[in-house]
Amino acid sequence: PPEKSEPLEDVMKDFENKIIPGITHWNHPDFMAYFNSTSSGPGILAELLSAGLNVNGMAWHTCPAATELEEVTLSWFKKMLGLPDHLWGIIYDTASVSSMHAIAAAREQIDNLMLREKGLSGRIAVPRLKIYLSEQAHFSIDKCAVTLGIGLEGIKKIPVDQKFRMVPAELQKAINDDSKKGWLPFCVVATVGTTSTTSVDPVKEISELCLKENLWLHVDAAYAGTSAVLPEMRWIFNGIENADSLVINPHKWMFTPVDLSIFYTKKPEVLKKAFSLSAEYLKGKDKGAIDFMDYGIQLGRRFRALKLWFIIRHFGVEGIRKRIKEHIRLAKEFAGWIDSHPEFERMAPTEFGVVCFRAHPKNIDNEDGLNSLNEKLLNKINESGKLFLSHTKLNGKYVIRISISGLRTFEKHIRSAKELIQQKLQEII
Repeated sequence: PPEKSEPLEDVMKDFENKIIPGITHWNHPDFMAYFNSTSSGPGILAELLSAGLNVNGMAWHTCPAATELEEVTLSWFKKMLGLPDHLWGIIYDTASVSSMHAIAAAREQIDNLMLREKGLSGRIAVPRLKIYLSEQAHFSIDKCAVTLGIGLEGIKKIPVDQKFRMVPAELQKAINDDSKKGWLPFCVVATVGTTSTTSVDPVKEISELCLKENLWLHVDAAYAGTSAVLPEMRWIFNGIENADSLVINPHKWMFTPVDLSIFYTKKPEVLKKAFSLSAEYLKGKDKGAIDFMDYGIQLGRRFRALKLWFIIRHFGVEGIRKRIKEHIRLAKEFAGWIDSHPEFERMAPTEFGVVCFRAHPKNIDNEDGLNSLNEKLLNKINESGKLFLSHTKLNGKYVIRISISGLRTFEKHIRSAKELIQQKLQEII
């Protein structure tokens, strides 16, 4: 490290010459590999102001404006998406952390377990706990299980149907089988917009099952949840009134700089019971105010609500709806191109901004050959430097993904993407 001070001009030159060449440009309109957390102008400005203020919003008295703005913006967001009034909200950093808090709360709710006081270690009488999620659910839930002492053996992956949605009958069967074997089912994670295919689990049927079995239902809508800003997309939340918790990430599809994850629950008292600890030096005078540090593992809390406030006010609900509606339209247009093309096929339904497809020329009819071809095609596309896509595997098949969610991605970029994909395929067949 430098022992002596350097001029900021020199640091900025090195930033431009040494750092920028190694950057993957997530803000670029041709970045379509993952859920694109495009930074918008108001979001960038709010981040700058937040860093300048440098407040810690862990308790009301440590920054009243941070606490109260968090409450205001989460109330706005709830109304924007048509979510139930009874949901209480808090901002975390990412969906992984939000889901960890959900599962910790679910664990806290188990009768007579006393994990907060006694923990899990060495307690032979404590039953093995089981979490249920679909085969398409995000692997962050597996990480949560490891972190919370439940372990990977405490995860049960439920089969999906042809549209990659969890099958409720298979969920019920798994719960029954595990209960007979001495496991203690305690939590189900339903996904609204899986990462690979953006499939939507049947939340209503799953929620009814969870009510019957007295299981905590957590809904992971990190990506697709924001689409409910469109009234015609609110079907994705059918049954959400019965869910115990829900996560949505504006940094995935609402032009918000990373990171900002919104967590809602209808049982904030359980969340608080799981995490509330304090010290004398943090006790404030106002006993009626919310101290968000009581509802999570973090004491250091950035002023994240500020960028959400700036973005909602700058774009307005109408402006956000317009852009998300256009992303969905562009995705469906791209899907139509795939469907009509003799050398491509679509591999999953297109409900949001993601299209899963693969090349399937008539002269190749074996899966190994198709997998090899599509892997080569994706590499050619990405090596061009003109477009960045990603892949997944569905039922053992190598599938290419295009994700349309960038603030600066327009129809001309989708047109160029089609041309490049077609060109690269012709080069390798």
